[in-house]
Amino acid sequence: MGRSLRLEVYRLMQFAFRDVIEQHNGSEITDRIFYQAGELAGRELYRNALVDVKEFGVFVKTLQEMLRELGIGILRVEEADLEQGRLVVTVSEDLDCSGLPELGYPTCVYDEGFLAGLLESFTGSVYRVREIDCWSTGERTCRFLAEREK
Repeated sequence: MGRSLRLEVYRLMQFAFRDVIEQHNGSEITDRIFYQAGELAGRELYRNALVDVKEFGVFVKTLQEMLRELGIGILRVEEADLEQGRLVVTVSEDLDCSGLPELGYPTCVYDEGFLAGLLESFTGSVYRVREIDCWSTGERTCRFLAEREK
């Protein structure tokens, strides 16, 4: 049964965790916890599946295949300037929010951290990632801006 988890069950768990943590700690701390959890997951995915990848194009292609196969989403790099430390990435059919009603605010804080953890692991530099478009704000893909911290 573990290989066929329904989306509703995953989201039930995710949003239940979020609501309970938010009740105890407020939105700001909850966002920080979800971001840090995503960072940890991104670093662990890299360490366990991508550590031998050294070229950026291969990293992106392998990650695209992995995220699609795992049902997390369809990754696309719209802009990438590693020299300047800036990327724009989209994730379509995002596991966390694709198909949700419009809420008026972005919801993919965990994904922000996940991408930050992956980028830090690959580049060796700390990246700050923030969602700039989200299904929950009326877009039909989630778009993330990743910028290397100075």
